Amino acid sequence: MDEQNKNLILATVLSALVLLVWFILFPPEQQTPTLAEGDTSDGVAAPAAPGALTPPAAPDTAVPSGVAVAPAETRDAAISASARVPIETPRLTGSISLTGGRIDDLSLKDYRETLDEESPIVTLLSPAGVGGAYYALHGWVPGGDLSFEDVPGATTEWTAPDGATLSPDRPVTLTWDNGSGLIFRKTIAIDDDYMFDISQSVENNTGAAVRLAPYGLIARHGEPDTINFFILHEGVVARSDGELAEIDYSDITELDTVPAEGGRVQVTEASEDGWIGFTDKYWMTTLIPSAGVPFTEVVKYVDRADIYQTETRLPPREVAAGETHASESRLFAGAKEWATIRAYQNDEDRAVAGFIDSIDWGWFYFLTKPIFAALHWLNALIGNMGIAIIVLTLGIKAILLPLAYKSYVSMARMKELQPEMEALKEKAGEDRQKLQQGMMELYKKNKVNPAAGCLPILLQIPIFFSLYKVIFVTLELRHAPFFGPFQDLSAPDPTSIMNIFGLLPFAAPDPGSILSLIFIGILPILLGVSMWFQQKLNPAPTDPTQAMIFAWLPWVFMFMLGGFASGLVIYWIANNTITFIQQYLIMRSHGSKPDLFGNIKAGFQKKTAVANDTKPPKKGGK
Repeated sequence: MDEQNKNLILATVLSALVLLVWFILFPPEQQTPTLAEGDTSDGVAAPAAPGALTPPAAPDTAVPSGVAVAPAETRDAAISASARVPIETPRLTGSISLTGGRIDDLSLKDYRETLDEESPIVTLLSPAGVGGAYYALHGWVPGGDLSFEDVPGATTEWTAPDGATLSPDRPVTLTWDNGSGLIFRKTIAIDDDYMFDISQSVENNTGAAVRLAPYGLIARHGEPDTINFFILHEGVVARSDGELAEIDYSDITELDTVPAEGGRVQVTEASEDGWIGFTDKYWMTTLIPSAGVPFTEVVKYVDRADIYQTETRLPPREVAAGETHASESRLFAGAKEWATIRAYQNDEDRAVAGFIDSIDWGWFYFLTKPIFAALHWLNALIGNMGIAIIVLTLGIKAILLPLAYKSYVSMARMKELQPEMEALKEKAGEDRQKLQQGMMELYKKNKVNPAAGCLPILLQIPIFFSLYKVIFVTLELRHAPFFGPFQDLSAPDPTSIMNIFGLLPFAAPDPGSILSLIFIGILPILLGVSMWFQQKLNPAPTDPTQAMIFAWLPWVFMFMLGGFASGLVIYWIANNTITFIQQYLIMRSHGSKPDLFGNIKAGFQKKTAVANDTKPPKKGGK
């Protein structure tokens, strides 16, 4: 084997490895603001007090890292352990704990854990004391002569009106009197979707001015189960004065330790606007201070309690005797629906700046954003996400048609030059340099650019990756049906050769298993066939090693892409089919008459001739 062939095989192997790492979907797989010398019940670390006070470490009450949401009976027991105010909206159900005034029980009515209509609805927030505790808390940090006993904390018992229920048309006001002249109120309102309005006020009846600062926090006890795939961000997502920040859980545990804060901390000052919270693949909780009010964003990890925490700390306020001071903020807790989040961002009265970026659009955001917007619009128009993907593919191919046209014309001309290239190869023999020189002269004489065919492929790579990103991270593809067995376009093909592509009542092998890579479904097979047909329109490489490698590529990709989301495979099949039709018609219009089955027959004849050590007949010969 000569050096050129060795280099080609090495490059092909390396390229395959890059594709595997880059594309294949493989399953790899809290803390509160700190009050100086303050309340740390239930693992909540209070935020730094205004002026001088700093937060202590949280006690060891957190659950171990990586635990899943607690079983229903355990969670129900924790919820029933405290007095509560029910939450009932068109899209949410849950309750607010009067112990601490925490929003710590929340489930999403519109989403179930699996496709099974009997499966539980998705649980977002859970109370302290259970695995995967996850909750929001709003309160005050004392300053001046006040102590932590003078302000509400994590174990404060708030009171609520009898029979109160939080709903879109019924806000709830919680009250706590510290017995020393300060009366705290927390009014919680909610809209029809996922936004809570939190109004905290303090009435000063002490006879002297007091100093204190409002805060909000979201705490997560232990690292949640994550997909842990590089294409997706899970962890803290934040925005401050136009700058977006994303911090993985592993990076949070590597932050610098600040003893006064009781853990590892990253602090960011925001002067105009911003928000901060935790994002999962499809769900999110986010603290949103009022626009135009300076505040401090804090990311914190308490090592010994294993609590992840995000905080918003507002500036301290001086409340004169006889006065009442109020602080307004919001809390988003729900599904990362593009239309809903976009509506909050574009709200004329209370816009949340840059909120759409809480969805992980990735490096190719300039492609993923418009691609998803088009896909969302098409799905709303057609009513079927699978067909919307096919129509989107048609649109993309139409946009790229001018470039594709030049490429296919070049390929048609190269196809016509195949006999002359074969003659050059026979004439040059083993002299590779002579063969290359002859081919360059042939290309120049016939005004053919062999690299022209690569341009559409190069353009398709970022588009392919962007669509993969969109299908992988956006909620709208989750459990989106196509037809028949394809009821979740975000999941791999559920059919398999084992169950005769869904005709037999047997489940396909689990995605990610060895069997699933062998007994693939109907979509990957269609993908391989479409790639094979498309390949037959292109000029065959003159080098036999190259020809062998290219001949195997459709079938290699068929197995490689078998574990991809079925929505992405549908795109690729549609793309190959449209490309084939475009290329075939353009080649025909320029005098080239592709003989697909003649090429197939010639290929078999060539293999037979090699096996029998005879010279194969010329194409069209007897």
